[in-house]
Amino acid sequence: MIAVTLAAVTSAACRTAERQQSVPIVQPGAPGQSTRVIARDEATDLSQVAYTTADVQFMQDMIGHHAQAVEMVALIASRTAHDDIRVLGRRIEASQVDEIKLMQQWLPARGQPIPGEHAHHMPGAKLMPGMLTPDEMARLAAAHGTEFDRLFLEGMIKHHSGAIAMVGDLFAAAGAGQEVEIFTFASDVDADQRIEIDRMGAMLSAVLQEAHP
Repeated sequence: MIAVTLAAVTSAACRTAERQQSVPIVQPGAPGQSTRVIARDEATDLSQVAYTTADVQFMQDMIGHHAQAVEMVALIASRTAHDDIRVLGRRIEASQVDEIKLMQQWLPARGQPIPGEHAHHMPGAKLMPGMLTPDEMARLAAAHGTEFDRLFLEGMIKHHSGAIAMVGDLFAAAGAGQEVEIFTFASDVDADQRIEIDRMGAMLSAVLQEAHP
């Protein structure tokens, strides 16, 4: 009886192992790319996964990009009458500040320098995709009411679209975006910014309707 039971258990364990081996392992693709099935050995081999120069540049550039978004949000409190824009601003600020901290930890952990959050204010500084120019920021700061709401939403949609473009450039670079932390972070940025662009698009339509009923 015991022998029969052991045989049954062994047989069940073998069938379970066979099923696990037969289940395909699917590797998620980068934003906009399809998934692919990989072998079990490939899935567990992390020896070749390392950060690249493109990864470092992406994290350094995104710090200033996020910092400007926080500066834009800081203008909301004294310039809008809409609670939904205030709520949106708080959400953007919370996520961007947390992600700046993540990037500021990721870089030194790999022996890479951390750029200043406000380096984009330096004369001749290069602006990342979607970032507002000094003149655009000045117009935003000078606006109030419906005009501010319009400029803010248009500017932040442009800003978020730039972040998505930066993620696309990262994943287009050979070997970049493959380290687990960088892949997860960049993918989250892409997904979150797309969701917020859709939300802001609807809010902008309402603002324009309010301005021109």
